[in-house]
Amino acid sequence: MSKIVVGMSGGVDSAACAYLLKLAGHEVIGVTLRTWISADGKESRCCEIDDARRVAWQIGMSYHVVNCIAEFKEKITDPFIEDYLQGITPNPCVLCNQFVKWEKLLEVANLMGADGIATGHYATIRKLPSGRYTVQKALHAAKDQTYMLYRLSQEQLARTMMPLGKLRKEEVRAIAASANLSVATKSDSQEICFVTDGDYADYIENYATGPIPDAGDFVDEEGRILGKHRGIIHYTVGQRKGLGLALGYPAYVKDIRSATNQVVIAPREKVYHREIICHRLNFMGIDTPWMGEEIPCFVKVRYHHEGTKARVTYVAEDVVKITFAEPVWAASPGQSAVFYDEAGCVLGGGIIRDVIS
Repeated sequence: MSKIVVGMSGGVDSAACAYLLKLAGHEVIGVTLRTWISADGKESRCCEIDDARRVAWQIGMSYHVVNCIAEFKEKITDPFIEDYLQGITPNPCVLCNQFVKWEKLLEVANLMGADGIATGHYATIRKLPSGRYTVQKALHAAKDQTYMLYRLSQEQLARTMMPLGKLRKEEVRAIAASANLSVATKSDSQEICFVTDGDYADYIENYATGPIPDAGDFVDEEGRILGKHRGIIHYTVGQRKGLGLALGYPAYVKDIRSATNQVVIAPREKVYHREIICHRLNFMGIDTPWMGEEIPCFVKVRYHHEGTKARVTYVAEDVVKITFAEPVWAASPGQSAVFYDEAGCVLGGGIIRDVIS
């Protein structure tokens, strides 16, 4: 028997995770990290405390709420807003896992004398023959969350359990239903947890402390003006809907130029890329490569990307160049590129800095 702190979001996955650990004989302590509250009192979808507390009571485990609002603002929502103001599309969930969720849950575990933590993520933690820890893709491919976990450290992984990695979502709901947990049929959140209505631009306008970029020009790749845009915070690379342009061909956002307040528009075939540059790296399943080393792997450039065969080359301190065997669609600065081996284990990843071609 061991003592485990379980991160409780108020959803079915974390509830099933806690229940399975309790069933296995562990002493389970539920913890919800209160990360964000809107001006009108709405909770983040990652900290729905009433549902989490009810599940803890139903399972028969102790439960605590930990305030992380200041840390979440400093490390997640403020950088999120700043990135959008600079024409960059960020991955707040990736950074939250690294800098808020795991740091705080392990801090709580240490204070409570717990052996480790557990989460309801769809992934499997593996210890490799090299002694390094990594995360492997979940059995239920459509729910796999390894893309969001690639920045976790070796120390964080060594003290983490993820019981749902070998289960399908239907099985998780059935487990929760068999235990009569109140969240068994609760729907999954599809948006960023602190953007409760799904409109990123409205969120930025409501919470930014500095000036919001004005309307500007849509331009083609040669700089010719095609029309007016509403402000760069309304657009992301690969976007087609909501442009309001009639060009005689399907038009997509290819680039966002914050320095000139321009949104570059191109046909679909021009929004594919064969090479990108990444920085802010984290290597998980392998040690940091030596300069010039090439790593054959599969690379995902967004959460729902299946992954493309590629070569990752370490070209400078904390910088890699990724060359794809086949061009990838709409790689966007600010998003993550995550590297996998043939077994679906994460080798590492980084933040997309530049798109070369």
